[in-house]
Amino acid sequence: MDKAESREKLQNSSAAASDDIPAALRDSPDIPFQQEQSQWLQPRILLWGLGGLSIVALIIGILYFAVAAQKNPNFGSANDRGNTQVSNNVNTQANNENQVLGHFAYPEATESELKAISADGRIRLRQAAAAKYKEMVAAAQRDGVSLVVISGFRSLKQQQQLFFGVKAQRNQSAAERAALSAPPGYSEHHTGYAVDIGDGALPATNLTPNFEKTRAFQWLEANAARFSFELSFPRDNTQGVSYEPWHWRFVGDTDSLETFYKARNIKPAKIEQ
Repeated sequence: MDKAESREKLQNSSAAASDDIPAALRDSPDIPFQQEQSQWLQPRILLWGLGGLSIVALIIGILYFAVAAQKNPNFGSANDRGNTQVSNNVNTQANNENQVLGHFAYPEATESELKAISADGRIRLRQAAAAKYKEMVAAAQRDGVSLVVISGFRSLKQQQQLFFGVKAQRNQSAAERAALSAPPGYSEHHTGYAVDIGDGALPATNLTPNFEKTRAFQWLEANAARFSFELSFPRDNTQGVSYEPWHWRFVGDTDSLETFYKARNIKPAKIEQ
């Protein structure tokens, strides 16, 4: 065998050996390494992603608590978390304890605090309320309107008869009577700040819803606030008391304002500007 034949046989042997290796592996000698690298990287990429999200969430949480703490130094404390709920519970409990059939409990004015507002001296209000009521009557007269006082301060004993006595006469349930008259201890008249007003020109409308059709009521609607009087029981009032256009109360000083509004969840009225 000459040297040329020997080289040819060696080449053919190498080619045959090469044919035993799959083409995919021959063309991509690095694939086994890439597969190993991919298997190593996949779980680590997942862990890195989760770790990154956790860090972002932690940063957002820290920023949120920092801003909240700046606005409220007690933010996050047990005291802070319970403040709103406790406050709501206290207000609700106070209202429930001070209410009977939609009427709030009121203290009874003392005799020394009362001043007459009727000619015979029998109808009285607290001194501050009495002075403003007289001013209001004089102003109405100048406008040709006659305001007549029907009732002012009432003692618990008087209210006892008005509630239980009339309830029995009319065969009313307690709830039915409470729609028209407060139980003793729960009438605004006990305070010496409440007054029932009629129209001197139309006495037939006294203590009836028709009073709203009189000039006296229309004048009161337009002017009573100037003298610190307001309607106690308008239509659809939250207490569920029947509409009483004749019943007005004085809220012209701190004591009267607190008497009617303290511990009640009433917000200031929205004023359009």
